Amino acid sequence: MSNIQMIIEERAADIGNFLVGKLLPFSQKRSVGSFVFIDHMGPAALKDYQNLDIPPHPHIGLSTLTYLFEGSIMHRDSLGNEVEIQEGAVNWMTAGKGVAHSERTPEYLRTTDKNLHGLQIWVALPKTLEYMEPEFFHIDKDDIPAWTDNGINYKLIAGEILGRKSPMPVYSPLYFLEVKNTLQEDQEIILGNYLFGESSLYILEGNIESDGNLYSPKHILIAKDTQLCHFILKANSTVYIFGGEPFPETRHIYWNFVSSDVNTIEEAKTKWANHEFPKVKDDDGYIPLPLQNKNLKLKR
Repeated sequence: MSNIQMIIEERAADIGNFLVGKLLPFSQKRSVGSFVFIDHMGPAALKDYQNLDIPPHPHIGLSTLTYLFEGSIMHRDSLGNEVEIQEGAVNWMTAGKGVAHSERTPEYLRTTDKNLHGLQIWVALPKTLEYMEPEFFHIDKDDIPAWTDNGINYKLIAGEILGRKSPMPVYSPLYFLEVKNTLQEDQEIILGNYLFGESSLYILEGNIESDGNLYSPKHILIAKDTQLCHFILKANSTVYIFGGEPFPETRHIYWNFVSSDVNTIEEAKTKWANHEFPKVKDDDGYIPLPLQNKNLKLKR
């Protein structure tokens, strides 16, 4: 019997200069553990006149995780941080009661050809921490726990699993694990004794085999039972295993706002429309609230 409850395929969306592949939320699966949003950015080859420019926009009730496979993004936020994230590093911004930030191509790359490829993820906060003070952390590539076991390369980007813990300050039990097979032969992966809560597997490149079935890139596989996580990672393949304990309350999502309380989102909408969020340092851009969407609905 297959342990795969659901398969979610990337859905392409154009955000300007390049396409993103939308993974979560999905109509039949709104979240996995505390993970409520995942975008696969690129891979995009940007010309010298093309740049990533996402002006200041707000967040509440979540942490954002940005992880790049290739390229560079300049992060600026209303806490005063100005940090360039490059390949292999992680930006982790906890919005709490409210923060604004922008994401742009760094100045030194704006007139040259460049590539951009990575993941953008939202992790909902526990109800008791939805109004916490905003925070920002940058974790360098060399500070992310990485190890090799039976020829398979692992990186623990966030959370705690397999007896290891990422330095990322997460606020609920979760894990986000990179598993990479750079060998020329297939490898058996057995993780069932270590996973907990809800769990999913995202195939970035290559293939996996599970219960005699072959699965291809740009798909999320939702597990029925985390204790049965057992698959064959094909040669030259990379997957991400993520999940954790789900929250008892529903999380509502409107645009960039996440909350267990609809009224909190309505307050945030009014606050942003009235320019009452704190300003982003050295970036006076502004993305207007999508007021045409009257009902709670995810929109990027």
